[in-house]
Amino acid sequence: QAQLVESGGGLVQAGGSLRLSCWASRMIFSTFSPLPMSWYRQVPGKERELVATIGSRGVTNYTDSVKGRFTISRNNSQKKVYLQMSSLKPEDTGVYYCNTLTKSLSWGQGTQVTVPS
Repeated sequence: QAQLVESGGGLVQAGGSLRLSCWASRMIFSTFSPLPMSWYRQVPGKERELVATIGSRGVTNYTDSVKGRFTISRNNSQKKVYLQMSSLKPEDTGVYYCNTLTKSLSWGQGTQVTVPS
């Protein structure tokens, strides 16, 4: 069973940047590379929301609130997915998780992003 390991979060001032990483350990390249991968965000009291998705061929989609500020990318050979976050806002605060678009893998521990208001 694949294990998702997120990292890169932290405390950053509004307007700053962070780069999140997700590593799909215990997964082989041929299994990982066809999967559409996504980043999700969860804040206390709310459901986990979809933030960004990247298809197997690199086509990307973003929720409206992050368009133009976040960039999702992937490195299939390393089984990694990244989320470059720029011009961060307080409303970007939350725990960020990666998973497939269909949430087919077990959730990792997530990585906390905090942007103070």
